[in-house]
Amino acid sequence: MKKTIYLIIFFSFIQSLISNLGHPVTPAFVRSLDIPDYMFGVFFSAMSLGLMIGGPIWGVLGDQGKKKKYIVFGILAYSFGQVCFAYVGNASLMVLFRFISGFGIVSAITLLTSYLIELSEPRDRARFLAYVAAAVTLGASFGYAIGGFLSSNPFISNLLGTSDYRLIFLIQAILNAAYALSIYLFLKEIEPPVSLKPRNSILKDLKGITKIEPGSTNLNKYIDVYFDELGYTPLDLGAFVMATGVASLFASVILVPIFAKFKKQLVLISIIHILSALIVFYVFRSNVFLLTMYTVFMVYVVLKAIYQPLEQNYISLHAKEGKYGSAMGIRQSFVSIGMVIGPLLGGFLYEKSPILLFDSSAFAFLLGVLLLGVVYLLERKKKKTTEISADSSLNG
Repeated sequence: MKKTIYLIIFFSFIQSLISNLGHPVTPAFVRSLDIPDYMFGVFFSAMSLGLMIGGPIWGVLGDQGKKKKYIVFGILAYSFGQVCFAYVGNASLMVLFRFISGFGIVSAITLLTSYLIELSEPRDRARFLAYVAAAVTLGASFGYAIGGFLSSNPFISNLLGTSDYRLIFLIQAILNAAYALSIYLFLKEIEPPVSLKPRNSILKDLKGITKIEPGSTNLNKYIDVYFDELGYTPLDLGAFVMATGVASLFASVILVPIFAKFKKQLVLISIIHILSALIVFYVFRSNVFLLTMYTVFMVYVVLKAIYQPLEQNYISLHAKEGKYGSAMGIRQSFVSIGMVIGPLLGGFLYEKSPILLFDSSAFAFLLGVLLLGVVYLLERKKKKTTEISADSSLNG
């Protein structure tokens, strides 16, 4: 069983690496087509909309069995969307294909996580989720670094023609096809127990997952655009993201197992949100931007690496057995709601002032604290009601 868990962690690393190859070149690619900066937010929102809609659907389908099949199909759909995004040359169609990419890739994001939750014991779950988070962040770092290198290195760009940014997306699709094949060949299928196999239709299952109450906040994707605007190259961006991967790896392996022992997880998550907001308020006002990003911002990276597995573990402990795919799918959907609205609003905020955009991200963290407070109060009320009912039963 542990062998499969570590295989999932490895697959998460590979998937993140391949998926992030195109990110360091995307801002420059969009600008090379004379597309306005705000469209970068539209493209990102379109992909996030695909994540939002696809997460619960793939989660419900995966809970019915044959997760591996849906993961492979989703990866191939993502590759199709990425290649079409690069080569279609029309902004409106690019939005459509970005949506397809998001809808496809979320199958693997959702179902690999639910695989791991099903295979792991509750006492070890936060640790393994932290390893996945570290693998994803480290993979993203390598993906950014490699994507930036492929497009910026004179020898490589002359050899492969990768100064044409579209080829980066084509390389990404080819690697994804190989990755999908490896999933098909090496990942062991897990069928749900007969007693847990849903007999309802998919639509009824989707209604059932509306009872789950996860929440999450992400920092806006516009750091990539900001690097490009300040004159840094895709290689510079790739090197920075590589550094964030190292910081995240340290936090996930060393710090998460320590923080996972804390009993008041919601309080801890709230503190992380507050500190993250303060860091974001400060960093983008610094006169020494790159130095601050490599120092103060790394604290935010560490906090984020601690936060995600704690949040996922908290959700998994409140999910019904056999419905982990649905739980992770609806979690991804809630995360993606912010990723849809944020960049759409962010595109217009960024054109007015980048600082205004990043401040809005910090305010989103503070809003998250308020929402967590509501969850905490609801939990206390539910616990109190349960205790009263139990006392009544005993006295009766």
